[in-house]
Amino acid sequence: MSSEITAQGEKKLVLATGRAHPELAEEIARCLDTDLLPLASYDFANGEIYVRPGESVRGTDAFVIQAHPAPMNNWLMEQLITVDALKRASAKRITVVSPFYPYARQDKKGRGREPISARLIADLYKTAGADRIMSVDLHTSQIQGFFDGPVDHLMAIPLLADYIRTRVDVSNVTVVSPDTGRVRVAEQWAERLGGAPLAFVHKSRDLTVPNQAVSKQVVGQVAGRTCVLIDDMIDTGGTIAGAVRVLKEAGAKDVIIAATHAVFSDPAARTLAESGAREVVVTNTLPIPAAKRFEQLTVLSIAPLIARAIKEVFEDGSVTSLFDGKA
Repeated sequence: MSSEITAQGEKKLVLATGRAHPELAEEIARCLDTDLLPLASYDFANGEIYVRPGESVRGTDAFVIQAHPAPMNNWLMEQLITVDALKRASAKRITVVSPFYPYARQDKKGRGREPISARLIADLYKTAGADRIMSVDLHTSQIQGFFDGPVDHLMAIPLLADYIRTRVDVSNVTVVSPDTGRVRVAEQWAERLGGAPLAFVHKSRDLTVPNQAVSKQVVGQVAGRTCVLIDDMIDTGGTIAGAVRVLKEAGAKDVIIAATHAVFSDPAARTLAESGAREVVVTNTLPIPAAKRFEQLTVLSIAPLIARAIKEVFEDGSVTSLFDGKA
């Protein structure tokens, strides 16, 4: 571990990771020039999870990193148990690092008698012993208010947009939101791409059927232009592929898909590969196994951004400074 990480008065930084996406945690550790906390983590025969730190964490500033791919509930429980273990081992401060926030789509009641599961997750983190949450591109910003403590909401837009700039002629780009709810995010994208014009795809959704939405028409000028179709996550890929179809029918010259979280539930890989998009650009907030990779896929690493945010939190700096001074 480097002196830069340990020589902050009496403070000591500890990075712990669950088993869902160790490659991301290892890359974050390399960016910080430190090592991951040794953990004994395993499952009992009945599915119970056991976690024990392999060395003392008393008085440390601990960051618990966990991705949440399927089966999400297992990895969430492992993270909660890890936080509890660190709290009981006398860690001074514990930050949950959940690049892909669990249950983020259940952030409000769409119909009567529905749960607000995203709030429940925040309560579980707090009860387990977390003092702070760090996440990337929350499904909605209101989730920040569910946790009674600091929430570091990191943005992948600079990473994704800077890559896209190398792949397109920005003078002929239109930024497309997949629905009206993400127009504000599309505006941020447009600013990063030199003031590109905006469009959005009108779609309908049956609230009683998961993972299904129907893209109907595009609002905005896309004919003859390269469309950058943005979203926070891609699950089964059906909605985003439908949006590509609508854009092509409206005369779009080319379509590039950009999203932060590659959930990629089956049959996403095949759907995206056959969608007609020139490229699908995502980050590695979630692990993407070889079976779910395809020719048009580009994966950018979110590890440097998370590492810089962890360093700022540990040194009591400004996480906001990572976003060019923009809140």
